[in-house]
Amino acid sequence: MEISEVKVKLMRNRSDRLKAFCSVTIDREFVIRDLKIIEGTKGMFVAMPSRKITDRCPTCGSKNHLKAKYCNECGGRLDENRSSRDADGRAKLHADIAHPINSACRERMQGKIVKAYEEELSVSAEPDYKPRYDDDFDEGDDYEESSDAESPREEASSVPSSGTPDAQEEEESEQGDSFGAGIF
Repeated sequence: MEISEVKVKLMRNRSDRLKAFCSVTIDREFVIRDLKIIEGTKGMFVAMPSRKITDRCPTCGSKNHLKAKYCNECGGRLDENRSSRDADGRAKLHADIAHPINSACRERMQGKIVKAYEEELSVSAEPDYKPRYDDDFDEGDDYEESSDAESPREEASSVPSSGTPDAQEEEESEQGDSFGAGIF
């Protein structure tokens, strides 16, 4: 697996723990979006994209987020302790959409993502800084099968696929529910 590109979007309020969002392109063929770069107590870590876990109302059968106290459809009261719990007793409210299978892959990805974040942060200090990451991810023009050369934009925002990652592991217990379940 080669990480072909990492695009980083810095958050405006840099005092928050959530520092940036990013997308990762794998083998120039597959993109994972909405990874989060978060500042934890042990340094930067990456949370994978996740979705809210839902369950069904026992009265009407409609889906509701696990934090909901009342059904969105019928208004019936829902059991507040209906979610499963992790080893620390916290409610599991989010599930990863995509994630690495092993720690070596996680470390490789996290190292490249954190490096791309640091590069984007450095570039953002320049007076003529323009973000290289678009909200729409430049749909359709990332890679042309007929072209071997990368565009200047891609070259500038790509992270080389060589090098040893210098990633720190972050324990899942340090992640708040507001960031999803997805530390990988």
